[in-house]
Amino acid sequence: MSKDLKNNSQKSSHDVSFETRMIHGESLTQAWDFSKPLIPPVSSSTTFRLGSVERGAAGFQSFASEKFNDDPIWIYDRLDDPNALMLENQLAKAEGAETAVTFGTGMAAIAGSILTLCKQNQEVLCHKTIYGCTFSLLKNWLPKFGIQGKFVDLTQGCEEFITDKTRIIYFETVSNPDLEIIDIESIAAITRKLNINRSDEDKILIVIDNTFPTPCGAQPLRLGADLVIHSLTKNISGFGTEMGGVVIGAKRFETSLKLARKDFGAVLHPHAAWDINVHGLPTLYLRNKQQQQNALQIAQFLEAHPAVKSVKYPGLESFKFFNMAQKVLRNAEGEFNPGYMISFELHDAEKHTTAFVNHVAEHSYSITLAVSLGLTKTLIELPNYMTHAAVDEQHKTDFKFDPFLVRLSVGLENANDIINDLKAALP
Repeated sequence: MSKDLKNNSQKSSHDVSFETRMIHGESLTQAWDFSKPLIPPVSSSTTFRLGSVERGAAGFQSFASEKFNDDPIWIYDRLDDPNALMLENQLAKAEGAETAVTFGTGMAAIAGSILTLCKQNQEVLCHKTIYGCTFSLLKNWLPKFGIQGKFVDLTQGCEEFITDKTRIIYFETVSNPDLEIIDIESIAAITRKLNINRSDEDKILIVIDNTFPTPCGAQPLRLGADLVIHSLTKNISGFGTEMGGVVIGAKRFETSLKLARKDFGAVLHPHAAWDINVHGLPTLYLRNKQQQQNALQIAQFLEAHPAVKSVKYPGLESFKFFNMAQKVLRNAEGEFNPGYMISFELHDAEKHTTAFVNHVAEHSYSITLAVSLGLTKTLIELPNYMTHAAVDEQHKTDFKFDPFLVRLSVGLENANDIINDLKAALP
């Protein structure tokens, strides 16, 4: 270890704020020698020199073991690489966790975590409203492996829905697209009680998709979740240039998650890991702060507009889950963080919604008709026909899915420009 690196090892990130820690990371890491380059170089090699049979054997023996991060032996990019490890260290810190395992996409992270935790004849108890592709995974694909998804309204509690087969309780911190917020602490208390008489492989685990709030807006592990998932493609990357996913939690989950990632081939590309670590995380706090300020101003405008029937935004006192948002949507410093996602419905929605969104698509400068979310640019979409098209009609009917709900992901533009574009398009 160089003299400079030894000196840097005396510096600690434990007593600094979230935004500073996301910019500087750890001053000492085994993933790279930070004593010389200010910005970590990107590694582009798919395979690494081993030097001897003994070193190669030691590398394979240590892969996905508790010793790996202490002195990693780089072998092959699908196992681990320096860029991913640096990003994982940062993301674990951001969520106050022991470990993080990156994946190639958010859906790969969701599928990898469920397949890692579940065995045949177990079930995932899932909130009724989730991202459309997650619904499709639970409804169409996991049953082929003997894992069933059961959809319920978790805002009403969970105990009555839990059975001996329940292995995972899965939901989003802020549900997509109707922004419902579930009491994490209450569900965690119930699972702790029920787990007393369950074996380790049957204990109920709480897995939460924290993509909407990001670690800036919610810390589910501190409230009792076992694992947190992010689509890194969204706000954490932030610029619409990279795809990725991550599963964050206790060290005891790391080995199985890394082995699953290796065998599924769901690896985050080194360039994506580097870009998110160098550009996404250092700007996350500032982007989130500005997006949130914009979102509150836009939500207040929409709420007051005569053409708008209802607005769902966690920062509005009129929001059904406002009190729960005050409890759940807290950043690492404990400050309320209602986020940048807004959903709303127009009066006479069947008549006006499509024309409204089409007007935005054709004439708006600051708002773009596109899926995804959390980017620097403001995006608008109709979930029923786009991101949630995979949700079957029976499910939508059973749980009163609003077919004309408009979803708005607020970006970094001037809020007045966004409002003016909305004003021009509203009937």
